[in-house]
Amino acid sequence: MLACAGRALRGSHSTGSQPVEFRDSMFLFANDNRPRPAELILAGYFAYTAALSFLFPLASPIRLQVIGTSLVALTALYRLGRFPARFVPEILRTTLPLPGVLLAYQQIGLFAQPQSSHSLERSWVYWDRLLLSDWGLTQAIDSTGALLPGALELLYLLTYAAAPAALAILAASGRLVRSDRLLACFAASAVSAYALYPFFPSEPPRTIFPGELASSVDTVFRQVNWWILGKAGIHTSVFPSGHVASAFGAGIGLLLALPERKVYGIALIVVGAGIAVATVYGRYHYAVDALAGLLVACLASLLCWALFRRWNGRASA
Repeated sequence: MLACAGRALRGSHSTGSQPVEFRDSMFLFANDNRPRPAELILAGYFAYTAALSFLFPLASPIRLQVIGTSLVALTALYRLGRFPARFVPEILRTTLPLPGVLLAYQQIGLFAQPQSSHSLERSWVYWDRLLLSDWGLTQAIDSTGALLPGALELLYLLTYAAAPAALAILAASGRLVRSDRLLACFAASAVSAYALYPFFPSEPPRTIFPGELASSVDTVFRQVNWWILGKAGIHTSVFPSGHVASAFGAGIGLLLALPERKVYGIALIVVGAGIAVATVYGRYHYAVDALAGLLVACLASLLCWALFRRWNGRASA
């Protein structure tokens, strides 16, 4: 896999200004069928979850479902690399990590285990009480009426659009050829958070401590968020926050992919910070979850940056 990663990283275009025609490259066929860095990250994750299923007391049908999902994902990634590049649209290769991360999220939900003590949640909520109640963060936000509560709930909702928005910014800037950097940071940040979930079984504060520290302001965006989580949420863990990790991963990835226009990456990182506040204020996560999500994104992105720099240095040597 390391050799494949090296070829993928060397195959990705690096620095310097790129021709304008790359702006429309998503609507052409792929130039080659070498594995992309984000695809290799996803392949490693699905191999990891398949092996992890034997370490946890999962029911046999659930274990088979985990292994089956991993095998399907790994087979699809492998076959995509073997398929002639001239028949594979570039838009498929570029956007593949987006549904891949969603599949990774849903798969880790299969590791959910019944809980009784909720000892982790009881230790984590101390910091929430300090931040939201003792320091008055909830009251300060609620004092703006529906303005800040609605904005924070909207930011939480827009977590799912962070990576697509970053890709759109790259495309509009004529730098889509650098999407490997963005998508590697995004995918690595998200799946690194998911990979830790089975080791920290927990439930969100809104279900374990219903009503406590909750905002008195309801908004339509909160109703939408609760509806989505009710339909597609998982119950494996909330630590670290996948929302925070993926949002910061997309922001840091955009900063690395578009260094000549740092304002876009910085803006997306600021959005990630708003999402982190929203997860705690809206009682979707504990404060320690949000902090851990940020740490995971920074470490995962730093590793991606180091690998890209190493292989790009070898390619230019």
